[in-house]
Amino acid sequence: MPRFHDLEVTDIHKTIRDAVVVTLKPVNGSAAEFDFTQGQYLTFRRDFDGQELRRSYSICAGKNDGVLQVGIKKVDGGAFSTWANEDLRVGDRLQAMPPMGNFFTALTPEADNSYLGFAGGSGITPVLSIIKTTLEAEPNARFTLVYANKGVNTIMFREELEDLKNTYLGRFSVIHILESDAQEIDLFTGLVTPEKCAELFGSGWVDVKAAKTAFICGPEPMMLGIAQALKDHGMDEAQIKFELFAGNQPGRAPQRAAAAAATGAAKTATITLDGATRTVEMDAGKTVLQAALDNNLDAPYACSAGVCSTCRCRVLEGEVEMATNHALEDYEIEKGYVLSCQAFAISDKVVVDYDQ
Repeated sequence: MPRFHDLEVTDIHKTIRDAVVVTLKPVNGSAAEFDFTQGQYLTFRRDFDGQELRRSYSICAGKNDGVLQVGIKKVDGGAFSTWANEDLRVGDRLQAMPPMGNFFTALTPEADNSYLGFAGGSGITPVLSIIKTTLEAEPNARFTLVYANKGVNTIMFREELEDLKNTYLGRFSVIHILESDAQEIDLFTGLVTPEKCAELFGSGWVDVKAAKTAFICGPEPMMLGIAQALKDHGMDEAQIKFELFAGNQPGRAPQRAAAAAATGAAKTATITLDGATRTVEMDAGKTVLQAALDNNLDAPYACSAGVCSTCRCRVLEGEVEMATNHALEDYEIEKGYVLSCQAFAISDKVVVDYDQ
């Protein structure tokens, strides 16, 4: 069961005007808890005016960089991101859960693989971690990144990407697609649409057929368009990996799930958490997670949008329906796992276990 630990801020630096890279050091003997895999994220919590906010930010460091770093881009109206960009200081302590997420693939040193990365804006953060780690761990690997931004001054980690190009000559290439800034090659100006992808794939700039895996992180419409374009050009769905942020979610439940949640009498939920089991009442329209929190059970959660899988639990008895799922794989659902932040009871009684 993931729990929060203290991390000390050891460095803060700007990567662009409205984004910072925060270097963190585990304290109180928790270093082993923060041994991350490339592409994973940290979930932070902090009180703002008496209200606890939880936000997840991707690790941008490579596996062998020897540091723990996250990139935090300031969002208009975002309490946590604004505070991190304007008020966070070296020496401060943050509370975070250990690294989580499945936005990666196993690496094999002797392999001769080719990879693709597609990132939009701050979506570069986990992709950068994947690129650094992959190119070092697989000496024969090749990586092509398509990176979309509004203009040159909004490119996060621009210098780091240039350094990687110089370090891994012939193995790493970056295609910057800029929405508003004109470039020498017209193809590199505009939005990353399915049509733009088809041009990139057809012109030889991006070799889809040679790629083992494609990693996509950015706004949801962009990601869905890229994924479809990749499939149209022969890539299997199993080769395409997404990292979707809660901020990109529309926040609307499918009608069938919403209707099921809004009707019927109260249900009962038997919840196992940290080895203890309690039976609580779950009001109509409440999720399993809401029922747990309403009854002072310290159930884990982060995004509450069906994106991060922090709140995953296993249904042992009864039936639930998820309104949204952007995190669980088909095999996990087949084994009975659900996202408790999106799980509404369909049966009168449900039994769930957070410890499995």
